[in-house]
Amino acid sequence: MKTILKTEEVLKLILSYWLSLQLEFQWWTFLVWLIAPDISILAYAINTRVGAWIYNAFHHQGLAIVAGLAGVYAQSRELEFAGILMFGHSSMDRALGYGLKYPDNFKNTHLGWIGKKQSNF
Repeated sequence: MKTILKTEEVLKLILSYWLSLQLEFQWWTFLVWLIAPDISILAYAINTRVGAWIYNAFHHQGLAIVAGLAGVYAQSRELEFAGILMFGHSSMDRALGYGLKYPDNFKNTHLGWIGKKQSNF
């Protein structure tokens, strides 16, 4: 099952790249901006609760779709691209095992713990 889910996320990433090409941006634009949503990690400097909330907003596939559709409605290629980029980035993260964050710890995600869980020794 894990392989099927990762494959699905990779296919969504490929779809996102293809959609960005349909907006007639240069082929490399998507690749350059692909890690931009990770700037949201800076919110963890405030605290883990705020950090998780901001990080999840930039990595939520539903919000990415809403942003993309808002771009279609507003006839804004840039907003469409931002939604597509967010969707592709979150798919890439999930294919690599990184998920939406719980507010207690950055490594605690909806896909499980990132890396080895710390012991309480």
